[in-house]
Order: sequence, then structure tokens, then C-alpha cells
Amino acid sequence: MIRTFKDLIVWQEAMELVVEIYKITRQFPKSEIYGLSSQMQRAAVSIPSNIAEGNQRNSIPQYLQFVSIARGSLGELETQIMLSHKLEYLDKKTQDKVILQTEKIGRLMGGLMKSLKTKT
Repeated sequence: MIRTFKDLIVWQEAMELVVEIYKITRQFPKSEIYGLSSQMQRAAVSIPSNIAEGNQRNSIPQYLQFVSIARGSLGELETQIMLSHKLEYLDKKTQDKVILQTEKIGRLMGGLMKSLKTKT
């Protein structure tokens, strides 16, 4: 039974992704501390944050809007992960591992959105 956003698997998975992104970006060049590193961290944090905020709203349409924003942040983060690999800040294995996480979260978000849409 889902009582709070903390019970949502998508939120839990997104939180794990945030931790992974922070670990990865610690290894980036210091010149990226206010650049790509910071952008990736903000995009990653935005995902579970928007899921949580939407869950706490009093309407399903607002919840859907916040999950949609989270999905946009997920796309932004995927792009930044691929860019990090192209810039040689991430090796292929790490890129692939994190992209698999983002794809899983994307599928979970899609399921959540579908479920919410049936309730409207």
C-alpha cells in the first residue's frame, strides 16, 4: 500500500540515482564544479523532488504535471551523462550502468503516469 511518496519504487530508485550521480561527478575535473557537474546534480535531485512534490499536491492533474517535470529532468540528465562520456569524464561502462538506471526510472514514471491518468 502506498501511503507516502517514500513508498513509491520510482521515488526510491530516483533517490539511488541521485547518490550515484553525486559519486560520479566527484570524479569530474575541478573546472566542471560549477558547470556540467552542478547541472547533473541539479537535474538528478529534481527527479525525486518533483515526484515527492507532486504526490503531496491535492490534485491528480498537478501530480501528473510534477511527474512530467521529473521526466523532463530525467531526459536532461541522460543527455548530460552521454555528454560526460563524450568529454571523457565517464568511461563507457559507467555511462551504460547509469543510463540503465535512468531507463528503468523512465519506465517506472511511465507506469505512474498511466496509473494517474486512469484516475482522472
